[in-house]
Amino acid sequence: MHSMETKCVLVIDENLPLGLIANTAAILGVTLGKEAPEMAGENVTDLSGVEHAGIVKTPIPILKGNAGLLHELRDKTMTETFADLTVVDFSNAAQSCKTYVEYIAKLQEKSKSDYLYYGLGIYGEKKKVNQLTGSLALLR
Repeated sequence: MHSMETKCVLVIDENLPLGLIANTAAILGVTLGKEAPEMAGENVTDLSGVEHAGIVKTPIPILKGNAGLLHELRDKTMTETFADLTVVDFSNAAQSCKTYVEYIAKLQEKSKSDYLYYGLGIYGEKKKVNQLTGSLALLR
């Protein structure tokens, strides 16, 4: 059976400071790894016998967006058309918390219109990911 061709992208607010862009990418990457572990390859042993943990099997382009675009994209990913995609987000609500317990409490008292998305990770059928993000430029 032919497996579906998949794609993964990160879309990050290009207006964030560099350190926050890097932090957002790291957090989205870890969360995507938890939600879609099939993205990572098997461990590899080099010629000298050192084992290296498996890394992602396909590139993950980091695309640029802004706060408005990220909200729009997140809303689209919650529609029936895109319900089968794996989508993770990182927001100012999460970034401002010191503990996970604080994060849980903060999200449970806020609506999605109360915070700004810093970034989204989107993984799934390549055609759908491209439909959402194909017109976005790389973050450089």
